[in-house]
Amino acid sequence: MMEKIAIFYVILILVIQGNVFGGNHLKSPSQYYLFVGAYTQNENEGIYVFKFDASDGDLEYITTVKGVKNPSYLALNKKKNLLIAVNETGEFQGEKTGSVSSFRINSQTGNLQMISQVSSGGGSPCYVSMNKSANMAFVANYSGGNISTFLIQPDGKLNGPVDLQQHAGSGPVVNRQKSPHAHAIVLNPKETHVMASDLGIDKIISYEINKKSGVLMQVNEFVATAGAGPRHLTFHPKKAFAFIINELNSTITSCSYTLNNAGLTEVMTVSSLPSDFQGDNSCADIHVSPGGAFLYGSNRGHDSIVIYKIDQNSGKLEYVDHQNVKGETPRNFMIDPTGKFLLVANQNTNNIVVFKIDQENGKLKSNGVEVEVSKPVCLKMIAIE
Repeated sequence: MMEKIAIFYVILILVIQGNVFGGNHLKSPSQYYLFVGAYTQNENEGIYVFKFDASDGDLEYITTVKGVKNPSYLALNKKKNLLIAVNETGEFQGEKTGSVSSFRINSQTGNLQMISQVSSGGGSPCYVSMNKSANMAFVANYSGGNISTFLIQPDGKLNGPVDLQQHAGSGPVVNRQKSPHAHAIVLNPKETHVMASDLGIDKIISYEINKKSGVLMQVNEFVATAGAGPRHLTFHPKKAFAFIINELNSTITSCSYTLNNAGLTEVMTVSSLPSDFQGDNSCADIHVSPGGAFLYGSNRGHDSIVIYKIDQNSGKLEYVDHQNVKGETPRNFMIDPTGKFLLVANQNTNNIVVFKIDQENGKLKSNGVEVEVSKPVCLKMIAIE
């Protein structure tokens, strides 16, 4: 009996170490589909699909899902079979609103098949989030100045909007803040709340989610510096910190975060620009490295990624570097799931550039990979099974 138990444990250890049954099932995947949202100019453009190799950062073009108008932001589900895109337009089916589309992902080819398309509930939808169970999606409508909720059916069909929260107010930057402009809507780590960044009114508004109906109830708000223009928000993967990138005054705000009421408290605000920069600039995207050590933000004008080191105890930020993006107007960027590479979508130079991340200091270095894409504005990635 003891001999059988000993043999069992030997086999178990070998399986854990990956030495039997092929071993690869315990390793991180190295091949990914990269989906690229873009601003489209004709029916031959749409959502671009590439294959990304995480072993060397290489990109290989696969296909273009044509006829999808202005799919400017994308969301993917955890099962890797559903993609949702906002269609950033000002009119849909004769109404002054944009739309939201859902697609089925072919796991063998990376191609997309449209399932449904519905009104977004407001003009110029620019951001979409999906919860982990993939039964709800949340959209920020920029020119509509509101956020909307959608229920997702088991077949991927969108139902809604089932809720619409209209923002109100204005800000001091006359040409950008005459009215609300919801620019992002992000689920908190526990998915109990969504946080809506509104550039037009200088606020991050927190809503509690009714998990059955999808109806949102406002519970908190964070007031940014007047004229800051909060655009995107991201959370630390391990600590109770959140980070806001402010488009209009080119700053990044670090905050402590309270889970029970989705509250934000400012820790510090830093510039996204070098002290000697004199030109025009607007910030765009923000991400934390998978381990939580470094924070990255994009500058459009200076055309760079700014890098900060995050103090894991206080949430304070320490400047590391600026990296030129080898293009113009880095609207969106992403860190690949392995944490080894950072990919930048340069909207005005029609290119995606891959940088390798130094794991010790967070700095970036181009690995020589660059692909041409018309007006890329969003990057999302899933593993190829």
